[in-house]
Amino acid sequence: MMRFDIMTLFPELVETVLGASILGRAQKSGAISVRTHQIRDYAEDKHNRVDDTPYGGGKGMLMMAPPIYRCYRGVLRQQEAEGLEELRRRVIYLSPAGRVLDQGRAAELASGYNNLILLCGHYEGVDHRIVKEIVDEEISIGDYVLTGGEIPACILADCVARLVPGVLADAECYEKESISSGLLEYPQYTRPYDYHGMCVPDVLLSGHHANIEAWRREQSLRLTAERRPDLLRNAQKLT
Repeated sequence: MMRFDIMTLFPELVETVLGASILGRAQKSGAISVRTHQIRDYAEDKHNRVDDTPYGGGKGMLMMAPPIYRCYRGVLRQQEAEGLEELRRRVIYLSPAGRVLDQGRAAELASGYNNLILLCGHYEGVDHRIVKEIVDEEISIGDYVLTGGEIPACILADCVARLVPGVLADAECYEKESISSGLLEYPQYTRPYDYHGMCVPDVLLSGHHANIEAWRREQSLRLTAERRPDLLRNAQKLT
């Protein structure tokens, strides 16, 4: 089982996203576990304050280190109370400064760890000292700015969770998808056969599996060459 512990100011957002569809069913089956932890619960003043102005000036507010640290320690205590002290854990801060997430890193996380503790920043981010103290790795989902780390955390959890045994029905469900295979996925079709004058390629109705696989391979290569030529070097490893 893979366990995700997500430290956030907006647990309801994370729970809504990760509690639906395939990941919701995976939680019910026990293939994965998703726990959210409200950082604000670990504030010490009567207003539950978790942010302050940054030293040196500048616009915006910065999340303070102490509430985050206490939340992190709370996660560890909860795991210890559940007899999970020996988890292979990795603490990840969702940050634009981190390595950009790709399928290869997702696979490494899925195979190398059974507990990911995800820290979601907000406002202008977090006090850098907490990153140095508890974070093992920073991960970005791309070169753009979001209002907080919750959506990136959900993306990372989704990407990793679907590689965990028992989440999808069969490994083929992800091994042959776009990017996982090293190429973009071939076009796919379902009923009706004729839709607005566009018909399903006849090879897909032939029942000739070798021809179908050859057609799919050709289409994947063509689409990848047109849209993501940078991926073609990975395709060479598969031929």
